[in-house]
Amino acid sequence: MSSTLKPRERGQRSRAASVALHTALIGASAISLFPVLFIVFVSLRGRDGWQEPTRFVGFGFSNYTHILSETKFLTWFGNSVIVALGATVLGVLIAATAGYAVSRMRFPGHRPLMWTFLVVQMFPMAVLIVPLYNILGQLGLLDSYAGLIVTYCSVSVPFCAWMLKGYFDSIPAEIDEAGRVDGLTPFGTFWRLIVPLARPGLAVTGFYSFVTAWGEVAFASQFMSSEEHYTLAVGLQTFVGQQKAEWGLMTAAAVLITIPAGLVFFIAQRHLVAGLTAGGTKG
Repeated sequence: MSSTLKPRERGQRSRAASVALHTALIGASAISLFPVLFIVFVSLRGRDGWQEPTRFVGFGFSNYTHILSETKFLTWFGNSVIVALGATVLGVLIAATAGYAVSRMRFPGHRPLMWTFLVVQMFPMAVLIVPLYNILGQLGLLDSYAGLIVTYCSVSVPFCAWMLKGYFDSIPAEIDEAGRVDGLTPFGTFWRLIVPLARPGLAVTGFYSFVTAWGEVAFASQFMSSEEHYTLAVGLQTFVGQQKAEWGLMTAAAVLITIPAGLVFFIAQRHLVAGLTAGGTKG
């Protein structure tokens, strides 16, 4: 009796290759998730639980209750929300208008403007602290929300403007012409016709601006001098003293800090997927 073997289709992996691929993916996922899970684990072990991280006993929420009730965490949280939302709204508005103007309009200096944005992105953050500090000091914006918001916009706007300029280039110019035929002003065309179509790009740039402001440490540490104006990134530094570091409190605060950033990510992801799906189904 002769047996016949079906030839393997092109592109089909063998069982051994599939096992190796899935093993590698599982290993990579475990390596990526381990730091996050370890922080959550330590945060549930109490104030000194980090000293014996291999013991699976003594779990509780004492670190979280201490942070929420006996520190100024909620004040820092509110400050971070104000600064992050302000930087997100202002940064996306500036980046969107700049990207749209360069994409649609030809004015003197429109090419050097985008190259200036690109060059600004090349400067390390540490180099910008001193000049920004002097500028904010002359404007009276040190130790204020407005000063920190403007600072974060100076970091996020160049990248966001480049990204949105490329996104606006993909939107047909005929839509602008239709808006002008209907009697819309250039800003009316941008606001009523282009912005709804650019929602996926705005969601991505908004998420980038929010995360940039939410987790930034260097500028906030130098520009915010009063404790009532501390953001979360600066407030966490108070848990580190010269003699001892409160790692249990720091890990609990780190877990709480990631929650708003995760929510913003899922919101941006939902808009991005919805926008791509809608664009792909239009005839």
